[in-house]
Amino acid sequence: MLDDITQAVLAREEVARYLRGGHGQSELQARERIFAYLDELRTTQRHAFYRALKHPLYPILRKIERHPEHVDIVERATSAGRVIYASNHRSHTDYLVEPLILEDHNIRPPVIAAGINLFGGPLGLLHRHVTGAIPIRRDTKDPAYLVTLKAYVGELLRHHDLFFYIEGGRSYSGELKAAKTGLIHAAMQADRPDLVIVPTGIAYDLVLEDRILSRQGTKRRQRSFTRELAEMVRYAVGYQSRAFVTFGEPIAMSAWDPSSRRDVMALGHHTRERIGRLIKVVPTALLAAAMRPSIARRDLEDRIDRLIDILRTAQANLAVTSGRDAVETATEPLVTRGILVVDGERYRVRERMVLRYYARSIQHLLATSSGARTH
Repeated sequence: MLDDITQAVLAREEVARYLRGGHGQSELQARERIFAYLDELRTTQRHAFYRALKHPLYPILRKIERHPEHVDIVERATSAGRVIYASNHRSHTDYLVEPLILEDHNIRPPVIAAGINLFGGPLGLLHRHVTGAIPIRRDTKDPAYLVTLKAYVGELLRHHDLFFYIEGGRSYSGELKAAKTGLIHAAMQADRPDLVIVPTGIAYDLVLEDRILSRQGTKRRQRSFTRELAEMVRYAVGYQSRAFVTFGEPIAMSAWDPSSRRDVMALGHHTRERIGRLIKVVPTALLAAAMRPSIARRDLEDRIDRLIDILRTAQANLAVTSGRDAVETATEPLVTRGILVVDGERYRVRERMVLRYYARSIQHLLATSSGARTH
C-alpha cells in the first residue's frame, strides 16, 4: 500500500518521465531507485510523543536558556498559509531548541530536513518515527535522488510546514556559509501560492561543540556522529548558554519564478542575507572579534565599541550596546570554557582556534563595511 504522498510523487510529471527509463538504465532499474529513495525519505510525525521528548532531554535543555524573538510573526504566517522556516545552522542542539520554541508557543510543528548522518541507530528511529524529520543526502548528484527529493518536498508541503538549514550542514569555521538552493527550488515547485519563507536566525553565547567544530575546520575532516556525540557529552559538563532564536518577516515565494535559475539563486541569496541580519550578535562574538593575543580590558572595550558602531550601520541584531556591557557579560563564560585567561585587567587568549570560531560568526556583517578589521 502506498501512502498519499508517495502516490502523489509518482504521479508528478518529472518523476514519471524519469521512470520511463534513460540515464543508462531500464524502466525497472529506474523504478527501483525511485522507490528506494522514497522509502528513505518517508517519515511520520507523532506530535504527542514529540512533545513528551522535553522530559528525557531535560538534562541538556536545562543548560540552554531559550530566548525567542518576534514569535508573533510566525503566528501570523502559519495562520495565513503554509510556511518554510530557513535557518542558519550552529549546533546539533538547533534541532532541539528551534522546534521547542515553536512548541512552547503552540505553533504547529514543521517537518525538519536533517543530514542523513543523523539517522543511524536510535536517533534515526526518533527522527523518522517521532519528530518527523526527513534525511537529506547533501552532496549527491544522482539524478534519481534529486528528482525524487524535489518531488517529495513539493508534495510534503501540501500537508506540513518545513524547517531546513540554508547552509546545509553546520558551519565548521563559524562563518555564515553560502545558501544551498536545492530545497528552496523544490519548495518553489510546490505550486502553493500561499507559501512563504520565514527567515530564522539562531545564536548561542557558547556552542556546545565549539571545540569539535573549530578543530575539524572542514567537512572533509568530519568525525562520525557517534564519536562526536560522545565528545559533546564530555564538553557538556559545566556548559551553560543562552540561545537566541529570531524570526523575520515572511518572504512570499510566489514572487519568484521556479523555472528561472537566476530567480532560484537570487531567492537563496536574499534569504541568506535576511537570516544574517537576524542572527543575534552576542557578547561572546563581539569580544572574540575584538580580542588580540593579549590586551588590556579598557582597550578591549574600546575596540568592541568601534565594532558595535559598524554593526549598527549593518543593521545587526545587537544583544548589547556598549563594549563595557559586552566584556562584562562575555568574560565569565569564555573564561569558564577555558577559551580566555584573565589576569587582573589583562585578557589573554588560551584557545585561539575556538576564539576565531566565535569571531567569524559576525564576519558576514562586517564583510562589506570599511574599517571592519579588528585583528
